[in-house]
Amino acid sequence: MPDLADLLRFYAEAGVDEALGEEPANRFDEARAAKAMPAGAAPEATARREPAPSPAPSPASAQQTLALPDEAQAAKAREMAREARSLDELRAMLERFDGCNLKFTAKQTVFGDGNPEAPLMLVGEAPGRDEDIEGKPFVGRSGRLLDKMLAAIGISRQDGAYIANVIPWRPPGNRTPTPLETEICRPFIERQIELANPKVLVTLGGPSAKVLLNATDGVLRMRGKWRVHVTASGVEIPTMPTLHPAYLLRNPAHKKLAWRDFLEIAAKLDG
Repeated sequence: MPDLADLLRFYAEAGVDEALGEEPANRFDEARAAKAMPAGAAPEATARREPAPSPAPSPASAQQTLALPDEAQAAKAREMAREARSLDELRAMLERFDGCNLKFTAKQTVFGDGNPEAPLMLVGEAPGRDEDIEGKPFVGRSGRLLDKMLAAIGISRQDGAYIANVIPWRPPGNRTPTPLETEICRPFIERQIELANPKVLVTLGGPSAKVLLNATDGVLRMRGKWRVHVTASGVEIPTMPTLHPAYLLRNPAHKKLAWRDFLEIAAKLDG
């Protein structure tokens, strides 16, 4: 018999965070009660579970249902992101943007955390369950590890770093975002980096490195080597690809590789 804690952990990692009902139902008792009732009488439990007719969808909900990823939505995202003149404007635009289906399954938009004026910016791939609940990137176990990694090189998360994700909405069940979903979100994170204008950029994990550096190599091949992220206005930002904290939790032997990367990052900031 599986351990209950392991089973609950499996459900949480799979994205199951709500029960189907408030109380358990004993289907065996219901079946016995149905057999004991006179012929033609409707069982109370069955009548109680009869689904109510669904209300007709409103025009707004119908529009949300049709917010499927395509090139038109990606073009709309590029146009909106270009118009943002500050991080606050960009965040407001992202809250209004309805062109990505991920927004309608997530609890809230996860924009950024930390100090947007800090010289260091770190970008991951997408929010997880904890981030979706709190509305901030990197707040779960991987976030706590990231905080320790930053503290090890003398950087405070709240004052010395700015943290964001390529995808601002949690994909259902923590699934991998599709290429079109990523392409729709790309203009917003690129504009976010441009407006924050950090001295050093760090990509956490392979997906964010591939998006922001137009790379095809795996993160283990890329990590530890300085790259350059070029903004839309032509500004070149030194970028260090490194391992995602969630990967390090699963592979603690590779923490030494991330430590070397963070020492390089500290040296670049000091230099």
